Amino acid sequence: MTQTMTQSASKVEREAARRRTFAIISHPDAGKTTLTENMLSAAGAIRLAGAVRARGEQRRTRSDWMKIERERGISVSASVMTFEHRDCMFNLLDTPGHEDFSEDTYRTVTAADAAIMVLDAARGIEPQTLKLFEVCRLRGIPILTFINKMDREAEDIFALLDQIQDQLALDASPQQWPAGSGARFAGVRELRGEDFLIYPRAQDDDAPKRERIAFDDAQLSEFIEPDTLMQLREESEIALEGYPEFDRQAFLDGDMTPVYFGSALRKFGINQLLDALAEYSPPPAPVETESGETVAPGDDEVSGFVFKVQANMDPNHRDRVAFMRLCSGEFKRGMKLRTATSARQITVSSPILFFAQDREIVDEAYAGDVIGVPNHGVLRVGDSLSENGKLRFVGIPNFAPEILRRARTKDPLKAKHLRKALESLAEEGVTQLFKPALGAELIVGAVGPLQIDVMAERIEAEYGLEVVFEQPAYTTARWLGGAEADIENFLDRNKSQAAEDLDGSPVYLAKNAWEISYAEEKFPKITFLKAKERVL
Repeated sequence: MTQTMTQSASKVEREAARRRTFAIISHPDAGKTTLTENMLSAAGAIRLAGAVRARGEQRRTRSDWMKIERERGISVSASVMTFEHRDCMFNLLDTPGHEDFSEDTYRTVTAADAAIMVLDAARGIEPQTLKLFEVCRLRGIPILTFINKMDREAEDIFALLDQIQDQLALDASPQQWPAGSGARFAGVRELRGEDFLIYPRAQDDDAPKRERIAFDDAQLSEFIEPDTLMQLREESEIALEGYPEFDRQAFLDGDMTPVYFGSALRKFGINQLLDALAEYSPPPAPVETESGETVAPGDDEVSGFVFKVQANMDPNHRDRVAFMRLCSGEFKRGMKLRTATSARQITVSSPILFFAQDREIVDEAYAGDVIGVPNHGVLRVGDSLSENGKLRFVGIPNFAPEILRRARTKDPLKAKHLRKALESLAEEGVTQLFKPALGAELIVGAVGPLQIDVMAERIEAEYGLEVVFEQPAYTTARWLGGAEADIENFLDRNKSQAAEDLDGSPVYLAKNAWEISYAEEKFPKITFLKAKERVL
């Protein structure tokens, strides 16, 4: 028995060590979705019930599956894709690029062990990039940088690296140096190797491909214009002298970022980025529980947490899937897991791995993997699951909304259906939902207006309801902290502005920021919170 358990634990540890779970973050239009799809294309396969199966072009990946995403060319929902490369099992978490969905991005980053930051070579660090980077920094996530669109005219490379160092307070360690940009772009020199990676030009598509050449090879001049080659030699030597060598520990500590260059659209630089992820990014780390315990990936007990819930990914089946990041143990299909909040037992009989909108039943999974758990409203964002139901992981926060809207349906007879739709979408984390103490109206909270647009479209498409969002008397919301008696006293004296969220937590709906300041002065024992952590 002991020998069997030792072998089992050894297998669990080995499998966990193979996992690389990472998020991709960027400003809109930096090329994040193109990079995502071509990383999958470069890997060429996903796991299918323990095997590997290549995908043909007839099943080409699209990580943006919502109609609104395809129409507007943006990502507004996190998606998960699993694939294998260099004996590592990758779980790619594609995050929303739009700032209105930064809360969904934050939740997704809680499930990642590393991140790729995609920068547009012509624009560098943009506002949303900076916001998403701060999310990663809060979570202690190490970051690899990919400077994209080198096949277009780019900013000065030294200036781009200065931005990373000055605005993000990260030591930039370029692992490559580009030869020109735009029409002159010829490829990249490997700074820690001996080769030059050749950029395949459009007119050469039908010719035999040569992918690399030694940097000291006399034939190098055949692939690079003389002026560009001279500039490359000078700049790359300066880079070798002026930038720090890559230090993996500094990277893992969040102090350094390795920098790569390429063109996601032309699939150039993708393999090198994948290789770096396999070699440098960390496997799953121990996770801390609310009680201060540490759960290690190699522990026997299966545990994990739900960081996202998505309904109706398949409109034909009106499905509801919880995205669960495994933290420990060897998960097997058919296992019974318990939630920490209710101790309710769930039999996970049809766990799934994702390949954009494709999905496959999985028989086993390990720490670092993200599996889909089909359920009918049992699981919510923030739920912890384990075999004994006693583990509670550190919570995922909700942030105070910047926009409040009153929701009503055009058909008054469908008010109950609207309430169900709003509650379901709030459980997914699409928006927040507040129920005022007085009256039957529901108040929707969002970070930005695009969230409201997405909610309206989904309610119409998935529930057949036309909904109108109106400006209520309130503009902001705050959760209330303090002694229960003090909170009850405050709510009794402000019943017209009292509400509760989906968890039943007390909320104060304010007309403006001044009203919150006045309440803080008048009720010093009450804390008006901009964020609320839901225990996992």
